[in-house]
Amino acid sequence: MQHSRSYRNGKLIDFDFALDQISEQVDAGCIVWVDLVSPDRDTLEVLAVELGLHELAVEDAINLRQRPKLDRYPDHLFLAAYATRFDVPTGAISVDEIAAFVTDSALITIRRDESIPLDDLIARWDDAPELAKSGVPFLVHGLLDFVVDGHFEAVQQLDEEIEELANQLFLTTVNQETIQKRSFKLRQSLVLLRRVVLPMREVLNTFLRRDLHLVDDNMGLYFQDVYDHVLRASEWTETLRDLVTSMLETNLAIQGNRLNIITKKVTGYAAIIAVPTAVTGFYGQNVPYPGFGQIPGLLSSIALIVGLSALLFVLFKRNDWI
Repeated sequence: MQHSRSYRNGKLIDFDFALDQISEQVDAGCIVWVDLVSPDRDTLEVLAVELGLHELAVEDAINLRQRPKLDRYPDHLFLAAYATRFDVPTGAISVDEIAAFVTDSALITIRRDESIPLDDLIARWDDAPELAKSGVPFLVHGLLDFVVDGHFEAVQQLDEEIEELANQLFLTTVNQETIQKRSFKLRQSLVLLRRVVLPMREVLNTFLRRDLHLVDDNMGLYFQDVYDHVLRASEWTETLRDLVTSMLETNLAIQGNRLNIITKKVTGYAAIIAVPTAVTGFYGQNVPYPGFGQIPGLLSSIALIVGLSALLFVLFKRNDWI
C-alpha cells in the first residue's frame, strides 16, 4: 500500500494507515482512500471480504489491461481508466492503467507500478477542501479530473508536434524520410490515445445519469466539467488523426511533384544534348557535305551546335521546363 487517507465530515483526520485498519475507519463513519501498487491475489481477496467486492471486479483488478469502463455491481462500482504521458523527443505516448473500486464509503485505487505519480492527484484534493463533504464522489471526481487532464495535455502536445511537422513539409532542406517516420509515429500515438480517450465519454456519462444517483447535485457540476474536457479531448484526437492522414498524403504528393520536376528538367537537358549529338553525328558521315574537310565546315558545325542548343535552352527556360 502506497497511500491511504481518511476523511470525516469533510476533514482529513488520518493518512498512511495500514490496510487492515480500513474496516475500523469505515465503521467509524469515515470516508477512506487506499492506493495499492501491484497487489497480489491474497491482498485483494482480503479487501474484497472487508468491503464486499464482487469476484468479477476483483478478477478485473488482478488482470489489468481492461478497456476504459465503469461496471456497476449491487454494492459498488469498478472503474478502469488510463493515465497518459507524451514523450516529445520520441513522439511516443505511454498509457498506465488505474483500476478503482468505488463504494459508499471508500475509494480503492490499484496501479500496476509506480509510473503514475499521484502527487498531483493528492494536491487536487487538498486544494478543494470545501468539496470533501460530498464524500466518495469528491474523491472520484479528483481521480477522473486527474486522468482526463492528462489526456488533454497529451492531445495538446501532439497538436503542437503535428503543427510543427506540417510547417516543415514544404521546406526543400528538410529530410523527407525523417518527416515520414515522424508522421507515422505521431499517428501511432494518436491511435493509442484515441483508444483510451473515447471510452471515457461513456464513463463520465454514466456518472452523470440522474437516475443512477451516483453523484449529488453539488458534485454534478464538477463531473459535468470533466465530461466537457473529455468531449474536447476526444474531438481533438479525431481532428488530429485526420490532419496527420492529410499530412502523410500531402508529403507523398510533394515527393511525386518533385520527382516530376526532376524528370522534366532531365528531359529538357537531354533534348539540348541531343542537338550536338545529331550535328556531330551528321558531320561525321563518310560522305561529302558543305565545308567537308575545311575550316569553314568546322566553324559552321560549331555555330550550328551552339545556336540550336542556346535556342532550345531559351525556349525551355521560358516555358519553365528546366
